[in-house]
Amino acid sequence: MRLNRKVVLLTAALALGLAASGSAQVAEKKTLTLDGAKRVIAAAVAEAKAKSAPGGVIAVVDDGGNLMAVERLDGTFPAGALISIGKARTAALFKRPTRFFEELINSSGKGRTVMAALNDFTPLIGGVPIVVDGQVVGGVGVSGAASAQQDEELALAGAAALANPMAMTSLPVSYFASGEVATAFAKGAVLVGEEPGRSYMVHASRREAPGLAEVHTLDTDIIYVLDGAATFVTGGTVVDPKTTAPNEIRGASIRDGQTRRLAKGDVIIVPSGTPHWFQQVSAPFLYYVVKAR
Repeated sequence: MRLNRKVVLLTAALALGLAASGSAQVAEKKTLTLDGAKRVIAAAVAEAKAKSAPGGVIAVVDDGGNLMAVERLDGTFPAGALISIGKARTAALFKRPTRFFEELINSSGKGRTVMAALNDFTPLIGGVPIVVDGQVVGGVGVSGAASAQQDEELALAGAAALANPMAMTSLPVSYFASGEVATAFAKGAVLVGEEPGRSYMVHASRREAPGLAEVHTLDTDIIYVLDGAATFVTGGTVVDPKTTAPNEIRGASIRDGQTRRLAKGDVIIVPSGTPHWFQQVSAPFLYYVVKAR
């Protein structure tokens, strides 16, 4: 019995040892998601706005240097996109801010100019690794702001937003007094528009007559009817569709859609990509629209 007990204990110890040895060969790895990449860009864009930057291109790559997202601000020179991607890739693959390499190459007595010949290497200030819980999950690069220093400041703001979500620049609270809201509905107006870091818009909408069929490829419409009534068609096929703006399609009408009668107090949610059409309205038809992206 004692021998059997020793054998059991020895077997258990060996099993635990093998398990520990096996687990040491596998490490948990964090991965940058598209949502995370978009958050990095939104924070960098918000920082650019706060600093009144004249332009800029923000690029985000994963830890392998593969491009995940890029955004070019108005007024930025076209080549800025390639430069920002190069900065982001360098920061991610070498796990260092690109400032380190520019200063190393330029430093007196120990300049490593030969490094500039490396593939996928952009030794220009403005690239920063994205670090989460001590792991490099990607890189962010910025080019085309007012200066190399500002490029880096925007990149740092983007990286910080993912490493510490509380560090992301907060949007201001929006308040509209009743008189301002009434004025908006009197003519139809946007209360909260699209801006960096915001994923929704709010419209005080007014209709006096039927409109065109619409498809928003990015935005979901959340509609609350304030007053009036309308015949509303959703789904089906847009007749004679035309792209009128980025991610926006308009058409003459809808064929084979579902018809509903909307009245005061009703709420309807139209997912992105779904055709919809105010076929008839009893004027004035007033409604809030929250566009969620």
